[in-house]
Amino acid sequence: MNPYKLTLLAILAALAIVGRYAFVFIPNVQPVTSIIIITGLILGPGAAVILSLLITFVSNMLLGMGIWVIWQTVAWGIIGLISGIIGNVFTRISFPFIVFFSIFCGYFYGLIISLTNYQISGEFRAYYFSGLLFDTNHAIGNAVFMMFFYPFISYLVKKYAADTFAKKNADR
Repeated sequence: MNPYKLTLLAILAALAIVGRYAFVFIPNVQPVTSIIIITGLILGPGAAVILSLLITFVSNMLLGMGIWVIWQTVAWGIIGLISGIIGNVFTRISFPFIVFFSIFCGYFYGLIISLTNYQISGEFRAYYFSGLLFDTNHAIGNAVFMMFFYPFISYLVKKYAADTFAKKNADR
């Protein structure tokens, strides 16, 4: 992994961690899932999985560790992996699809996190259904953050990548 990609991942991780901490007062609303999706779509599945591990570990150092950290890592890692695969397979992805995918990921994240309770108590349905309102908050938050972050982050990443590519070719 080149220094540019590492620096970009560090900046995106810092943005997600600060955003998660800043929105802690609104249940299940944070920019983490949207930033992981954007990273997967633009930089690939490997970068998105690394970012999900970094964000989960560092943000939970601030917000508190527990058994749920394992499932957060799994959920965000899968979301990053799927986003990266979508970004690698399709060259042009419509923005409404990206927003819809971020909404879907809010509910998918909730499903995976509900497995925490199943792991501990053996009960799943009651915990999952009682958490649907929180999953809806997450899904709506993902859509809002995606509408705000995707145009900005994708423009900057693609512009910097194009400038870096142009400089490399000029040096030859």
